[in-house]
Amino acid sequence: MNTLIAFYQNLGPALSLLVIGTFLLAGTIKGVIGLGLPTISMGLLGLAMAPTQAAALLIIPATLTNVWQLAFGGHLRALIRRLWPLLLAIFIGTGLGTLWIGMVGGAWAVRALGAALVLYALSGLLLPTLRVNASSEHWLAPLCGLLTGVITSATGVFVIPAVPYLQALGLSKDELVQALGLSFTVSTLALATGLLWRGALGGGELSASLLALVPALLGMWLGQWLRQRISAVLFKRVFFVGLGVLGGHLLISG
Repeated sequence: MNTLIAFYQNLGPALSLLVIGTFLLAGTIKGVIGLGLPTISMGLLGLAMAPTQAAALLIIPATLTNVWQLAFGGHLRALIRRLWPLLLAIFIGTGLGTLWIGMVGGAWAVRALGAALVLYALSGLLLPTLRVNASSEHWLAPLCGLLTGVITSATGVFVIPAVPYLQALGLSKDELVQALGLSFTVSTLALATGLLWRGALGGGELSASLLALVPALLGMWLGQWLRQRISAVLFKRVFFVGLGVLGGHLLISG
């Protein structure tokens, strides 16, 4: 508890409010569209702190909300059988990226995060619905997994290209939401392993991440409530536009 208090005292009241507001917003978005918690968290927190610090804060909220997401739907075993090459490659790619690149901060890391956000936003706004043939999965899944892992290790964002790939598999709505939760869980655990190996995930960061779980869960509950009352299509469009603006700001400002 003392470690947690010291962590947020070092951040100061303004940054502490930013952390709470960020995870509340990110959890709400995840509750509505099934993704976006780490992306929004890294994007907003990246405006005010080093990427490694922001990534450490999202470990517990991202892990528990993703486990919650993957646990429901009834398709877990079938999805693991189909997606294990992608999942294994994500873990390996994150490990290799941690050794090769690492989330060391600096202007280049902020711009890399901005580029990942812009690419993700453009793919959501402009690309037509893609379809992956079953015969292509055996080589495309590991390739997407490795690329996703390397990008995760450098930016803390694990949506490119895993999310477009999963969306192209023709899964049902429930299968897709559960597959996203499965992919994000593996990515989060791989990222946590890399941060721990680099010494960027100590007791203070884990305690602070635990506190960030509260607004994240509250946001998820609020997002699920909103999902029943607004158009998810409209909300997703606004989400991708906002994400693109944020990514563009990070890309330009560094």
